[in-house]
Amino acid sequence: MSRLRLRLRPRAPGRPRTPVVLGLPALLAIAFLLMPLIGILARTEWGELGGHLSAPGVTEALKLSMLVSFWALGLSLLLGVPLAWLLARVDFPGKAFVRSLVLLPMVLPPTVGGVALLLGFGRRGLLGPWLESTFGIVLPFHTSGAVVAATFVSMPFLVISLEGALGGLRPGFEETAASLGASPVRVFLTVTMPMVAPGLVAGAALTWARALGEFGATITFAGNLPGTTQTLPLQVYLLLQDSPEAATSLSLLLLAIAMAVLVGLRGRWSAGASVKTAGAAGAAGGPGDGSVAGDGAVAGDGAAAPGTPEPLVTGPAPQEEWALHADVTGHNQLTLDAPPGTTIAVVGPNGAGKTTLLRALLGLTPRAHARLRLGDQDVTALPPHRRGVAWVPQEGALFPHLSALGNTAYGLRAQGVRRARARREARAWLDRLGVGHLAHRRPGQLSGGQAQRVALARALAARPRMLLLDEPLAALDQTTRAQVRHTLRRHLDGFGGVCLLVTHDPVEAVSLADRVLVLDEGRTLQDAPPAEVTRHPRSPWVARMLGRNAWPGTAGADGTLVLAGQGRLVVADPPAPGTRALAVIAPEAVSVHRERPKGSPRNVWRGTVREVTTAGSRLRVLVVSAEAPDLIAEITPQAAVELGIVDGAEVWTSVKATEVSVVAL
Repeated sequence: MSRLRLRLRPRAPGRPRTPVVLGLPALLAIAFLLMPLIGILARTEWGELGGHLSAPGVTEALKLSMLVSFWALGLSLLLGVPLAWLLARVDFPGKAFVRSLVLLPMVLPPTVGGVALLLGFGRRGLLGPWLESTFGIVLPFHTSGAVVAATFVSMPFLVISLEGALGGLRPGFEETAASLGASPVRVFLTVTMPMVAPGLVAGAALTWARALGEFGATITFAGNLPGTTQTLPLQVYLLLQDSPEAATSLSLLLLAIAMAVLVGLRGRWSAGASVKTAGAAGAAGGPGDGSVAGDGAVAGDGAAAPGTPEPLVTGPAPQEEWALHADVTGHNQLTLDAPPGTTIAVVGPNGAGKTTLLRALLGLTPRAHARLRLGDQDVTALPPHRRGVAWVPQEGALFPHLSALGNTAYGLRAQGVRRARARREARAWLDRLGVGHLAHRRPGQLSGGQAQRVALARALAARPRMLLLDEPLAALDQTTRAQVRHTLRRHLDGFGGVCLLVTHDPVEAVSLADRVLVLDEGRTLQDAPPAEVTRHPRSPWVARMLGRNAWPGTAGADGTLVLAGQGRLVVADPPAPGTRALAVIAPEAVSVHRERPKGSPRNVWRGTVREVTTAGSRLRVLVVSAEAPDLIAEITPQAAVELGIVDGAEVWTSVKATEVSVVAL
């Protein structure tokens, strides 16, 4: 017993012990499932195996089984793939019923399935007489009948597997492809299907294996005619009566095929829905030190098909300009007008409607609708792929089955540009953004910052009329962000359309944008040049984004501002009594003292230091007080040492009335 204990694998630290009440039944279940398989192996006459499998009747049945199973697989792919897409992506009345209908053959007794097929497609069934009189097709007692029976019982495996894979695929990939100019069919063939390939392959393998082993529905509907409908499972059934040893050998063959399929899948059927989601997420991970993947343009990157129509949008030439006019309704309520070459930074707190605005302009969300005019053309009624609006979503949404070069060339290829030219232009954009040396890597081999630059290059290369960027530089480090910001600024200077840039970075808003659009709950709070927004922010969130203290309140009759949180604030130029206003105080205008100041400041509060952070060469000190809202002060490191500023220190803060900017709301 002691030797046995020494050989057992040690239990991992922290792993709970398996309860006996669960472990014992589980072992019995394994034994129950294993015993029949052991029985086949034990009773097989290995010396006669070759003779049994090479018998003329067996080889004929095997060939017929292969023919029937592959035809069944083909029909399942032809019918099951669109059905899986419909169930995964479209909401329609009776969807639950259709899904139950798909699952029914899996739980229906095979013989009952055969009877149902007979009553539906037989010579006296509902559809059988019409098939015979119109096309001369008689399914029962014909090989085609065996194919129909095998398809009926096996197609659910394909539909279930593919529906799960499609459900696990983020719609952002397909939406991004559409924004690059790809039609729905092209998106399905070049993005959707390659990304759900593991689920499709797993479902196809299980479908083929199930069709190969079909027995009950086949014998009931198609009969048992040698050379016509007598497949291998039916041959096993006949041999059990006359030659049990041969039946055992054939059973072993079918068992080996089924096990080979399952071992080859390695659990992919049950995990198929998450395979590509996890793979796509790798674009935001580490750089990947694996071998460089081939450029693998995969689907959609071959030569342009003859007769390909000219794209709706070939990209604005230097003299082309596209002004913007948009009336947005629904969750967002605003109007946008911008001349060509304008860059608008869209800012606001989470939930303000920034991404919803971009999706409305693309025509991708029912939450908001945009009547959109670009230049002289109203594109409201056009689908996303014909609007000429390129989009970089927050997650980048690089296609994981394409290389960086294939991703960047995708929009050009979708617009009909020939492969060689598209790849040259794509390579030039990758070089401009500093990732040209990574052109042949897949997204899973790129760091988050590298992937974001590739996504930006892909959008810029697509020659859009309007450019929508949803925090495109968020994943970049400070040095790279400055470089990419400079490249983007250069491109936007010569861009003939309008660019909307969602950002939480004040530097991006100021350095890239001509206007700043401040949203809150889907509505415009402020739409002004960056300098105006910086001097007079009308939103507490924007003021804080710019590093200012922002205190909302109401003007009192005594000339002070009654703060929304607590306390009063003396200001130099108070608005009319009752006016809602926002007091903005620069951190550098806040003085910090260890003793109560005796000078002219009229706003003085006692508080406690809660946090000290660096801001360039200065320190930012957060002071909380029972007499006023939280206040951020900016001081030098030397002053911090002299004042003994540490977390928990008791201090006094003061602000001159003339240092408070008041913006009426």
